[in-house]
Amino acid sequence: MSEVNKTELGQLGEFGLIRHLTDNIKLKHTSTLKGVGDDAAVLDFNNKKTVVTTDLLLEGIHFDLTYTPLKHLGYKAVVVNVSDVYAMNATPKQITVSLGLSSKMSVEALDELYEGIYAACDFYNVDLVGGDTTSSLTGLTISVTALGEGDEDKLCYRSGAKPNDLICVSGDLGAAYMGLQLLERERKIYADNPQMQPDLSGYDYILSRQLKPEARKEVVELLSKIDVVPTSMIDISDGLSSEVMHICAQSKTGCRLYEDKIPIDPSTSMMAEEMGINPIVTALNGGEDYELLFTISQSDYEKFKEVAEANIYIVGHITEESKGNYLVTNADQEVELQAQGWNPIKNND
Repeated sequence: MSEVNKTELGQLGEFGLIRHLTDNIKLKHTSTLKGVGDDAAVLDFNNKKTVVTTDLLLEGIHFDLTYTPLKHLGYKAVVVNVSDVYAMNATPKQITVSLGLSSKMSVEALDELYEGIYAACDFYNVDLVGGDTTSSLTGLTISVTALGEGDEDKLCYRSGAKPNDLICVSGDLGAAYMGLQLLERERKIYADNPQMQPDLSGYDYILSRQLKPEARKEVVELLSKIDVVPTSMIDISDGLSSEVMHICAQSKTGCRLYEDKIPIDPSTSMMAEEMGINPIVTALNGGEDYELLFTISQSDYEKFKEVAEANIYIVGHITEESKGNYLVTNADQEVELQAQGWNPIKNND
């Protein structure tokens, strides 16, 4: 974004800014009776069940504007929320966006952010129906709430897994984490020597997985197409190990994951090895992949084999709770799983 001809937020004021950012909204759903412009949005879901989720993104905690394009950030802020809706086997319909804005932000910067927000709204077919703005003394804050709808008999929770269920993931893992490690490495090199320009060539895949992830809406569409309702489901935002342990804790079960079954992209493995990290560690603990992790009964597995587009990976199975949560390594050893993924509330002492 050019630094010249920037419009300060104060030139528009709160209501002028809201009009500027929302004037071109076009509603997509008949369930959106009233969107932006009143004290509250009005929604009508008829006989569907409503699901609601919220995520908060803080500058310096969840993102670094040194290397995060604002358009990508806006897109990702929507993705992390609609992914939670898909993880309920539901369909996102509306979002609200609230912002805490520092004095360094300009109208043009917000236009870039909203360009990404609107692009995600179009791709995932959701309506932006409201939000809030306020000033911030600690950098940019983004809070997105997503609302979705689903049939009661098809909604998925973390608590429904049963022994002998198969554990499935919708795609490769660890790429987003390695993309973050690459960006952090180049940021530090640049900080030490501004004459040294970052070299990110050849790393397109892991960078895109970190900066512009996608929620797996096509997986939910596939499940509906082949008439499979997972016994449990969650999205992988905090690492495979943490997420499968969430399912096991709420389902009162154990699990076995198999190292040789966990999908890892070659570019992820190459970057991990370059940095001296075991690739399986990135998949287990990295997070921000936003793939879907779900369990299915063994009888449903045959349905996936009947459709060519079902690129689903079976990475393990559910056990009795007394058997615990373990990874079976390539050396046929059992290693107890640890929840070492992203923890936003941790002791930094």
